Amino acid sequence: MVPGWTIQTILTFPRFPGRADGPRGRESRHCEGMPAAAPPASLRLGTAGWTLPREWREHFPAAGSHLERYAERFAGTEINSSFYRPHRRATYARWGSSVPEAFRFAVKVPRAITHDQRLVAADVLLEVFLDEARGLGERLGALLVQLPPSLSFDAGIAEEFFGTLRGQHAGDVACEPRHETWFGPGAARLLASFNVARVAADPARWPAAAEPGGSPDLVYLRLHGSPRMYYSAYTPEFLDATATQLRAHLERGARCWCVFDNTTLGAAAGDALALAARMAQAPGLASG
Repeated sequence: MVPGWTIQTILTFPRFPGRADGPRGRESRHCEGMPAAAPPASLRLGTAGWTLPREWREHFPAAGSHLERYAERFAGTEINSSFYRPHRRATYARWGSSVPEAFRFAVKVPRAITHDQRLVAADVLLEVFLDEARGLGERLGALLVQLPPSLSFDAGIAEEFFGTLRGQHAGDVACEPRHETWFGPGAARLLASFNVARVAADPARWPAAAEPGGSPDLVYLRLHGSPRMYYSAYTPEFLDATATQLRAHLERGARCWCVFDNTTLGAAAGDALALAARMAQAPGLASG
């Protein structure tokens, strides 16, 4: 284990049999032989949502709701449904009360703010959204601001929006821009000035989009599946490289999130379990 890493809780990662059946087929073998241990506390590793695909359900506790079972294996999850519709504060509170004390939720900012308002005049919408999300209490981990591909970088608009956001929320914030103009030094400096991380995404629309940016204190990886977004499972080689990348950021003291969003055929859960097992290994130990 890297000096300075701390263990959040003891989780058991079972051996995963190499199976030829199911949607993952051959790829499921990259979990085999991983030791039982826990990922470091400063890493929030999980999936978008907490659905337990049938193929991977046996690797989670049998009792409890899907969220309760999920939270026994992972330290975080990303709520994407908040992007499409509001949730009552009581709903967030119920979710927060269903998970261990150390578990954290990332919550996606509504599209009414990012896509409809395009970050302009969003103060009231932000206030309403944050009041709802604060139902999670201390289990509110990060806000995710995903921007539409057509939204170019405008320093004035970005400064006003993130200034408004920071006036209402002091916690971790990650921004996933998808227009090329957000990947220049000016945008990076602005995000860093508000302590906002730029998401590192795969697949990346632009080369720089594959790398973290903005605030160096937070690293937020969103892995959407490649080559087919939302469908494809990742290869063992990709997971090895991701583990190496995360270890490097953890060694320098960054808080890290890694969220698998390739959920359509259930690949996200298997990929997250396999990466968690890799992260539990001592650095330099070959992956199975």
